Amino acid sequence: MSKEIRDGSRLKARTKAARKRKTAHRILPGDTPAARLLERIVRVNHAGEYGAVRIYEGQLAVLGKGDKGELIRHMAEQERAHLDEFNQLVGDRRVRPTALMPVWHAAGFALGAATALMGERAAMACTVAVEEVIDEHYAKQAAMLGEDESTLRETIEKFRADELEHRDTALENDATETPGYDVLAAAIKKGTKVAIWLSERV
Repeated sequence: MSKEIRDGSRLKARTKAARKRKTAHRILPGDTPAARLLERIVRVNHAGEYGAVRIYEGQLAVLGKGDKGELIRHMAEQERAHLDEFNQLVGDRRVRPTALMPVWHAAGFALGAATALMGERAAMACTVAVEEVIDEHYAKQAAMLGEDESTLRETIEKFRADELEHRDTALENDATETPGYDVLAAAIKKGTKVAIWLSERV
């Protein structure tokens, strides 16, 4: 084989490989650019952990001195640790927090207090509903993050494990025995999904 033919074959191979790389990393219509995606992840998780803290604060305002007080307090402390981490990430990555923080401040506390006023089981039902949505949410985020964001992915996976622990704890404490559990859980899940959607964008 002549040198010209070999060189031509190599050039074609390199060109083909370059086209494949370009196609693999092309941003298609409807795709979210990487920087914008990361901004959304940090923003929504910051908002979510803040809302979770407020839910537990609302529950503690009602049930803090009852039988479930220590249990709720333990979960609240874990959520505060999560919030501290995302507070740091918001600053480090210069991400604008959601403009809806005042809404989640009030709404989170109100949800926690309202379910607690319905009884300990209803408070646990609230935890199950919220944490099941967050589990799915965090799982999707972790799947989207590559090795260049391995630290953020590991943080999300660690927090996801904590959220699943909260869900399991609530199930062990009779959450599903709440009167009207299915209706209550469905309403809380829907509200949580709406809050996630809004916090990513506003």
